[in-house]
Amino acid sequence: MTQSLAPAAPVTGPVPLSRSRRILRTVAVASCVPYLSLKFAWLAGSRVGIPEGSSLLEHRATMAVANGVTVLMDGAVIVLALVLTRPWGLRVPAWLLAFPVWVATGLLTPIMTGFPLQLVVRAFGGTTTGSRAREPFLDEWVFAVVYSGFIVQGIALGALFTLYARDRWGHLWRGPVWELPVGVTGPAQRFTAVAAGALALFPLTVHLLWACGATVGLSEGRVEDRASDFHVLESLDVVFLLTAVTGAFLLAFRRGRALPVKLPLALAWVGSGAVTCWGGWLALASLGGPDDIADRATPLMSLTYAGQMIVGILVATVGAYFLTERSAMKRPA
Repeated sequence: MTQSLAPAAPVTGPVPLSRSRRILRTVAVASCVPYLSLKFAWLAGSRVGIPEGSSLLEHRATMAVANGVTVLMDGAVIVLALVLTRPWGLRVPAWLLAFPVWVATGLLTPIMTGFPLQLVVRAFGGTTTGSRAREPFLDEWVFAVVYSGFIVQGIALGALFTLYARDRWGHLWRGPVWELPVGVTGPAQRFTAVAAGALALFPLTVHLLWACGATVGLSEGRVEDRASDFHVLESLDVVFLLTAVTGAFLLAFRRGRALPVKLPLALAWVGSGAVTCWGGWLALASLGGPDDIADRATPLMSLTYAGQMIVGILVATVGAYFLTERSAMKRPA
């Protein structure tokens, strides 16, 4: 058992760039083109994809700032694709690479799962508009183009990072859960996991109520705009919260002893990223507040977004404890 815990030496030299990695890098970069093209067009004053009467046309300064920020975010995908496939990428500090990849995972995974599910629900008679008649803020084809590009980005970037992480850090999650030592950070991991599970009860309950059709705590505008897409996304919030907490408990309490270590680590990584990034994004969006008071986030909505963001940070902390301790283990003679 001791030998199976001995971490193998990480890859420090150049990894041959296989044909599959070159293809994945090309796909990741190319998938950014449609989104970036739209953003640059809007920054230049074009209205392509924006219908007359759209609320986006009422706040040009805010739209310009938002477009500039999202251009930088999508441009980071291109940078990450290069880092994950170039020899100098192996010299990038772990935290400097892991954080943006974790954020990308958190932002892209809900889109990669939510958009296809929304299409399936619509195919079986789901609704796309609520009870309130309002002008769409973007043409339908824009969502299809942008979200399809995001899904391709997520697949390509995820595959590249998986290959990169296996080469550089694969020794950290080798073996089954039952072989993991408790370590000096065991109590801290368990305390943090319990705190995450306790705090998750609040946003988990609220999202579950909203997914089932309850309107408690929702703004008047959100109630009127609810459609099938809303219920799909709320259901996914529940799933990602459960995923995050499950991963944290498996790691902290060494449960699921026959499972490979990479499974609970992946659950904690994906779940924490999704609930933190989208909780933070929605909380940030609620601070500005739309002009119509009926559309502004209620205190319960803001608390729910903040709560899930805190849960995600705690779960990510459990994963950081685990990886830090594993990387610090001394290899037996």
